Amino acid sequence: MTTAVIRSGGQQHRVTEGDVIRVATLEGNPGDPVSFNEVLAILGDAPKVGTPTVAKASVAGQIVNHGLDEKLVVFKFRRRKRYRRKNGHRQTFTAVKITAINA
Repeated sequence: MTTAVIRSGGQQHRVTEGDVIRVATLEGNPGDPVSFNEVLAILGDAPKVGTPTVAKASVAGQIVNHGLDEKLVVFKFRRRKRYRRKNGHRQTFTAVKITAINA
């Protein structure tokens, strides 16, 4: 089974065919194809490591859905200063199913 390391949205993801990963929000509707051209490494029988990316390699996927992560509570506090700020944040994501790894 071939595994690849891709970069998307400033993060690196280790993927195999059939995985569903969450990446930073991508353009497109559910069911649309998406391609990741920044392949940093391909692991398997004959591993290839890029400098910084592997030439002519890509990972194909299909958008499953868009959504929001769980809420993070951001709480700022300064002792003895009567300063308290409570805020929340929900990061958007796109779920992508990996369909093929092209080396």
